[in-house]
Amino acid sequence: MSGVRILVVQPSRSDPPGALGDWLEEAGAELDVVLPAETVLPAVEDYDALLVLGGEMGAYDDLDFPWLADVRLMLSGAVAKSMPVLAICLGAQLLAAATGGQVRQMKKGPEVGTLLVAKRDVAAEDPLLGPLPLTPDVVQFHSDEFSLPPSAQLLASSPKCDNQAFRLGECAYGLQFHVETSPEVVLEWARMSPEMAETARPGQLDPEHLAEFHADLAETWRPVAERFVRIVATPPEERKASRFLPLA
Repeated sequence: MSGVRILVVQPSRSDPPGALGDWLEEAGAELDVVLPAETVLPAVEDYDALLVLGGEMGAYDDLDFPWLADVRLMLSGAVAKSMPVLAICLGAQLLAAATGGQVRQMKKGPEVGTLLVAKRDVAAEDPLLGPLPLTPDVVQFHSDEFSLPPSAQLLASSPKCDNQAFRLGECAYGLQFHVETSPEVVLEWARMSPEMAETARPGQLDPEHLAEFHADLAETWRPVAERFVRIVATPPEERKASRFLPLA
């Protein structure tokens, strides 16, 4: 699967591709990481897939971050071209906003900590998330949520936030949660947003707990990164023909 090129849009220096980037590269992908606040976005057509990460800004904060409109346009264009997309936290909110959903403040307050999401029954048939456990571990650190775009398939939920993971078309995915983090990244977010951090359950942001949690996180989510690279490497006509991916 060498030669698969993924454009990684990193909205904030506080949320690098981290472990997810490592897993994607180990699976054979070549990553081109760009920070839209610091450089002009390249043409998405020059890549095989698109990964959009999280950030502290809101999905509609165009006045302070005018490049957000460019990222939304890039996401809508990628979906229109049936390009594989993986969008995380803010990225998922931007994907929803770009394709007919809405982003709003969470009615139940922020969702923060080392938590679980629950797969929906239909997710069992999904080529990317289907093999996951019924309640996989994830990191949550958000105060906004999104409504599903028209035709989106809901794949996972949580008690505090109904829309945790969705798929558009054959291969565009939005994940409200994080899987790319390290303990150091999560602790830095807690330092940057102390009021949000206070809403986490006791002990969930302790360094020892975070270290143990991230070891489990890697075991669960590394295979998802491998499957995403396999999806990217699969010809579009084969993606549509079956949910089962080639073995190599």
